[in-house]
Amino acid sequence: MKISGFTMVRNAEKYYFPIKASIKSILPIVDEFIVALGKGEDNTRSIIESIDSEKIKIYEREWDEGSFIDGKIFREETNFALSKCSGEWCFYLQADEVLHEKYLDVVVEGCRKYKNDNNIEGLLFNYNHFWGDYDHYIDSHAAYPKEIRVVKNNIGVYSYKDAQSFRINNRKLNVVELPAYIYHYGWVRPPRLMTAKKKEQDSMHEGKEKAEIKYKNKANHFDYGPLKRLAKFNDTHPKVMNEWMKKFDWGDKLNYGKDYNLQRELFKHEKLKYKIITFIENKFFGGRQIGGFKNYNIVKKERT
Repeated sequence: MKISGFTMVRNAEKYYFPIKASIKSILPIVDEFIVALGKGEDNTRSIIESIDSEKIKIYEREWDEGSFIDGKIFREETNFALSKCSGEWCFYLQADEVLHEKYLDVVVEGCRKYKNDNNIEGLLFNYNHFWGDYDHYIDSHAAYPKEIRVVKNNIGVYSYKDAQSFRINNRKLNVVELPAYIYHYGWVRPPRLMTAKKKEQDSMHEGKEKAEIKYKNKANHFDYGPLKRLAKFNDTHPKVMNEWMKKFDWGDKLNYGKDYNLQRELFKHEKLKYKIITFIENKFFGGRQIGGFKNYNIVKKERT
């Protein structure tokens, strides 16, 4: 059985993506790792090459500005990377996503168990969405709780929307939910770089001109809000993140209290509507999300 890893990335150093940790986190279980590397303005290629693994295959790409709308460029580049995968299974990680080493065997076992099951097209993961620092995460209906990250190859699967998920023949994939988590660090950046990254991301969805107008009067330093209102993370982080986490130096810029800065618009997870829904889900449904968009069809749930 062969497993391919794949990702797409550009300007990982400039916008503070832990791309090295991301790739290394699944490198032990993949036979190759495909990188669709967009031409950028930093040392992303050198950072990836410093991993020094023959498994990694880098394809340099010129991003088409005509695709800077509705996240089209992200799915185009993800599909390119997927097209270069030769494994029976393909493990996708975005540049700010990391797999904990304790789940490596879980993934391999899932791939082995469902390799010949034609009804299973992908594997579903739970998510930890870290926010502001490495000690807090979003436990809210406002954040997507699960997503597909492993898909079968050569069955017509393609990247969907802005590359958050996958589909086949314009329908949801049939998946098995694994007892494993993806650690998402997309909201853990120095405040000044968080704003810059958000602006860059929005330009890929709305176009550069609209993004320039949108951010013209926004503060340069991102306000993460009162972290004491968020869930506290008391478990371990992936070992491959140890070096990256040592760079954390913006604690003095964070709000560790409970009071809001009313000069900004509330984040989705801070709004009363989502707080009420989250309370109901946690109190009466054991944390299971009720309603909400789910781009997958769960056929089976694996247990620990």
